[in-house]
Amino acid sequence: MADLSLTTVSVAAGTLDVAAAATAAAGGGDTAPVGPGRFLYVNNGAGSSVTVTIATPGTVSGVGIADPTYVVAAGKHAIIPLANIFRGANGRAAITYSSATSVTVRPFELGV
Repeated sequence: MADLSLTTVSVAAGTLDVAAAATAAAGGGDTAPVGPGRFLYVNNGAGSSVTVTIATPGTVSGVGIADPTYVVAAGKHAIIPLANIFRGANGRAAITYSSATSVTVRPFELGV
């Protein structure tokens, strides 16, 4: 898995072109920092839908929490929250894709 670096979007200074900062999704998946105000931008440039899955390593009363999946339609974008519930042992979220072909991603956070 590739470790994605976090981009800060300054709320005071205006917008950032997150799409331009996006990098190719890794075929074996990626990891990203988690926490309040952090999100994963996904751009699906492929000709079919892509499913993004984020591992949820926690449990509730000893029962594993299901990993959420997000379907990004062909040619569409998605913004997925990177909440603390996705924090793995390394402090990062583990993210996989049904296909990484023509998919770009970038974790970002809203700054001050």
